[in-house]
Amino acid sequence: MKNQYFGDINDYVKYGLLRCFAKAGLRIGVCWMLTPDDKRSDGRKIKYLSRPNEWAGHDSRLFNHLSKTLGARDGKHIRHIEGPIHIPHARFFGALVTDSLAERIAWRKDMFAVLDGSDLLFFDPDNGIEVPSKAVGRKDSSKYIYWEELTESWKRAKSLLVFQHFPRMKRNEYISARVEEMASRLSGSLVIPLRSPNVLFLLAFRPTDSTQILSAMEFIEKNWSRRVWRHNGT
Repeated sequence: MKNQYFGDINDYVKYGLLRCFAKAGLRIGVCWMLTPDDKRSDGRKIKYLSRPNEWAGHDSRLFNHLSKTLGARDGKHIRHIEGPIHIPHARFFGALVTDSLAERIAWRKDMFAVLDGSDLLFFDPDNGIEVPSKAVGRKDSSKYIYWEELTESWKRAKSLLVFQHFPRMKRNEYISARVEEMASRLSGSLVIPLRSPNVLFLLAFRPTDSTQILSAMEFIEKNWSRRVWRHNGT
């Protein structure tokens, strides 16, 4: 996550999903996996805010907040979505992630200290789950969440939600492979892939904790089904 992208179309969907999980009564731990802004100019996917008739109905309170916030001089910052008004029952961890292995280990320790006790841990990496070419501690490793971090998180929380960009491969095949791998690595988990036109959200939960998750899924289907949906292989 970079502040320069705050409030873009993917963020609107992301915050909307978190609000659905919060509405279902889940205590959410939000790990932003914040990395420094760069000089790229692709952080302007906010045209949806100029089309309220098309977009506001999914979550009008959230839409209006983002529209107002992004109109301010200092509007692009995660602090504008933190707090019980916007995402109830949530705690937030916004320390910067670096490529340093030693700093990553310290970051991980601090993250768990802040977010332990959450029902649902949400990870928001720049790219998504680790890839073989980017071992932890290498350049650009800060853009990924690693399986060792997810498996440790699985021991501490009832459910996990991970933000994932699509790589350049067939999406159906990629989603199936990611779901299979997550179910294999997170013992006893059920995995639901929530797909949007641009990004993927991977949800892992235990069957014994399914009541609140299924309640949240009902809220998502009711309010967001045109923008994000449970992937069924098509």
